[in-house]
Amino acid sequence: MLTPFLGGLKGEVKKSGNTPGKAVKQSSTMRDSTAAPSVASTDKRGGDRTHDKERKKDAPPPRMQFDDKSRVEKAKKRAVFNQTEARNRVELFRHLPQYEQGTQLPDLVSKFFQLDPIHPAIYKVGLQYMAGDICGGNARCIAMLHAFQQAIKDYSTPPQKSLGRDLTTKIGGYVSFFNECRPLSVSMGNAIRFLKNLIAKLPLNLPESEVKATLCSDIDRFINEKIIIADEVIVRHAATKIRDGDVLLTYGSSCSVEMLLLYAHELGKEFRVVVVDSRPKLEGQALLRRLIGRGLSCTYTHINAISYVMHKVTRVFLGAAAVLSNGTVYSRVGTAAVAMVANAFHVPVLICCEAYKFHERVQLDSICFNELGDPDAISKVQGRKDINHLENLAAKEQLQFLNLMYDATPSDYISMIVTDYGMIPPTSVPVIVREYRREHLWI
Repeated sequence: MLTPFLGGLKGEVKKSGNTPGKAVKQSSTMRDSTAAPSVASTDKRGGDRTHDKERKKDAPPPRMQFDDKSRVEKAKKRAVFNQTEARNRVELFRHLPQYEQGTQLPDLVSKFFQLDPIHPAIYKVGLQYMAGDICGGNARCIAMLHAFQQAIKDYSTPPQKSLGRDLTTKIGGYVSFFNECRPLSVSMGNAIRFLKNLIAKLPLNLPESEVKATLCSDIDRFINEKIIIADEVIVRHAATKIRDGDVLLTYGSSCSVEMLLLYAHELGKEFRVVVVDSRPKLEGQALLRRLIGRGLSCTYTHINAISYVMHKVTRVFLGAAAVLSNGTVYSRVGTAAVAMVANAFHVPVLICCEAYKFHERVQLDSICFNELGDPDAISKVQGRKDINHLENLAAKEQLQFLNLMYDATPSDYISMIVTDYGMIPPTSVPVIVREYRREHLWI
């Protein structure tokens, strides 16, 4: 069956006038000519692999899913203090940690003298996180870095141990303690990686006193450049978007937006502020008092009336806990609703956010990554003990309380993001993350 085919193949070789030796030589030449591109492509692939390894090394570890019972039991054994899980949890959010409020502090206080590895400054800040005395992305990050400074100043390298490795281990233990007190924010995670990168790049021949002085100085520089000066730059950029006669709307309480409003008022611009608030935190009330105390004209309303006041608003200024790589803004729950209503009324939405809060993670919803607050906070009304309609129903298995802390605002509803690098559209967030992450060491 194969004879005609082989005969035809021989005939074609004879017609071409080439000997089999020349054909072999030609094929070997072709193999040699293709060898160089293959080597180049191999080198390119090798470079890509190296870059991918670096990216994976810098990427944050995946958060533990708290609906995995085996992993949760292991985490409990490593935990510094015991926490009682909340009852009647919503099934969709079982992968997020939620504990009964008031059960952590007594156990933690009782173990104060047993927590030898934890520095008192770390312990103090963790208690403040747990009690809610320190809140807000910038405030939590600054408090954490100051606690790290105190721990570094009091640190001494144990005998027969390397300073870099031992200090990194210590910092990791402090981070785990903070995470038990309250889940870390994106800004805190970026600052921790900044500090660990500094420790990893320290020269081995430096004396311990000089290493500690260098780290404390770099922490001060990070706070000054990435938070304090960054906010001042954001305020100056955003103030150019405020005109006389504007009606500006903000939601909750953002330190960047507050600085912006006060700065524009000091410039002599005439405008009115609409402060939108929501339960259970009612953070807008404290912002309202400070603005009125400085002489600004304000209107106060709750988020359920947002559609009734939006037709008078000319611009919306919002803060952010984080800005993700796909342009999604991760902020206080209710921010997405405000942005969507503003978009429906064709009102521009401007986000004021420092660049150190940018993250390469992509998030499409508020379910996979979030934080659950005190479930009892939404069953009670602050200052109104007479309103207790749900008091006897809290223990019922049929009733489940859900108090989400954050939500994700899609980039489609955001007009502009004001950062310390300038004003950018949401589509340019990956550029900031990619181009500045190595140079400025904030990720």
